[in-house]
Amino acid sequence: MDAGAPTRAARPGLGRVVARRCAWAALVLVEIVCLAWSALALALDAGAPPWLVALLLAGAIASLLFVRPRARGHGSFLLAFAGLLAWWLCIEPRNDRAWMTEVEKLPRMETESEQLTVHNLRNFEYRSDTDFTPRWETRRFDLAKLKGVDVYLSDWGAPGIVHTMLSWEFEGSEPLAISVETRKEQGESYSALRGFFRQYELYYVVADERDVVRVRTNVRGERVRLYRLNASPALARALLLGYGERINRLATQPAWYNALTHNCTTTIRLHISELGLARRPNWRLLANKYSDELLYMRGALGTALPFEVLRERSEITDEARAAGLAADFSSRIRRDLPPRSAPAR
Repeated sequence: MDAGAPTRAARPGLGRVVARRCAWAALVLVEIVCLAWSALALALDAGAPPWLVALLLAGAIASLLFVRPRARGHGSFLLAFAGLLAWWLCIEPRNDRAWMTEVEKLPRMETESEQLTVHNLRNFEYRSDTDFTPRWETRRFDLAKLKGVDVYLSDWGAPGIVHTMLSWEFEGSEPLAISVETRKEQGESYSALRGFFRQYELYYVVADERDVVRVRTNVRGERVRLYRLNASPALARALLLGYGERINRLATQPAWYNALTHNCTTTIRLHISELGLARRPNWRLLANKYSDELLYMRGALGTALPFEVLRERSEITDEARAAGLAADFSSRIRRDLPPRSAPAR
């Protein structure tokens, strides 16, 4: 036997050493993530000055490096992190801030028989992001004439990310568009980093398409695609009423926006989950620029055309720019779209 070869008895010991080191490496990686998150939470949500954040981080790192036994140092760190997380989860959202004009009024929905009444529907006339004519309206929709629901993907230049919106199409009346966004305060701007913390309340923009679509195509220069979903009128109705319940609840129970868990795409999935229709999570829900590909794969879009052809025909940016403030804006941007497919059984 080769004297240098490991014995059978030595192998289990080596396996335990490797497993132990892998476990410690995983723990250290988790602690690094926790340190980074803690620093940002203290700076952004607690408003702690940089010197205090640095001091607290130095103390945490010192406990990990120098406290013996090591398990005690790591345990102390994780206990402190749990306390910080508990504090963070207790930060309450509010409805009484000095809001930007575009989000100052909360929408509300009322349903009586087949009539849906929407209060504080936004129909602003935008000339630029800061120059607009505010207009808040009350509109009524006949649920018996609901034809289906469409999805918008608005590309604002972020790699792999788009903004998603839903719009319900009715026979004989304008569509009802709803966009899940942040409720920003006066003088506040959106930050992708701040979006992961408790910096913005959640807001549902309930709007005319000449507002919420046109501001993206004609004012902000975004590229927008519009797809008709293979949802029956009954399913579209259930989804809309679920949105309405959430919108009404936000008037008394504000909630936080979160760029990971409660954003424009994951919130749609949460509403679909409430109907018992959620499918397995997919990476395209996070890199939502490819969510139309996922919808096509799962049969939520018509498949009569190859996907690349459907995607090209769903680009409505030029049509929206040409339509401007025309009264038939919504019908003009849908003019060249493929017809709505029958719902999948």
